[in-house]
Amino acid sequence: MNTRSHSEISAIPDERLVTERKVLRPLPSLRLDFGPPPVIRKVDRLSCVRFASARYSVPTPMIGQQVRLVQAGGQLLIGDPTTGEVLAEHPLLAPGEVSVLDSHYDTPRSAPSRVPRPRTSSELRFCGLGEAAEAFLVGAAAIGNTRLSSELDVLLALGAAHGDEALIAALTRAVAFKRFRAADVRSILAAGTATPTTVPPGGALVVDLPVASTRSLADYNLAAITGHTDSTATGVTS
Repeated sequence: MNTRSHSEISAIPDERLVTERKVLRPLPSLRLDFGPPPVIRKVDRLSCVRFASARYSVPTPMIGQQVRLVQAGGQLLIGDPTTGEVLAEHPLLAPGEVSVLDSHYDTPRSAPSRVPRPRTSSELRFCGLGEAAEAFLVGAAAIGNTRLSSELDVLLALGAAHGDEALIAALTRAVAFKRFRAADVRSILAAGTATPTTVPPGGALVVDLPVASTRSLADYNLAAITGHTDSTATGVTS
């Protein structure tokens, strides 16, 4: 029957099957799926995918590849769409949150660095003073000091007038009390050594008191001070 021409299709079924086989597709599964349908996402260069405005990490070998995301029991399962292998499992997050697993990367994540990166000549000279100057720059940037670039020249001028050692000590004190203006450092330098050194809670507060000149007791004539002499020394008897 399939080798003869059919009037309904005006063709031989065996020959028509050969041409139509190229466009045939698998039949859909009859299994009933529950929950939201899976979605396909492409892994970005940070080895993460975005789902519902949150970000989830994926093993680095999948960078640039497509993965399949499925929600199940409050978890987000990320799998390989070709093999069905589960590559990562994360708890579902709120929009804007991030779930990153160190095991998905070849090297552990580095800690965030807040070290200042000087660019101008003034910044280079100021950072050359050491850790106190760098901590002052970080604190000034944190409070939003918009005049920091111009105040660096003022601070460098104070260092030229008082010396680098005095300026570093003033910067250390300014950082301890969270004072990040050039006027604050000028006030500390003007106070000089009259200000006590900060100590941790419970520590002893040491203040340098004024030193008065003294002399030994041997320099004093006790006889002249008391106004009388010893009776045995004068030979007077009762």
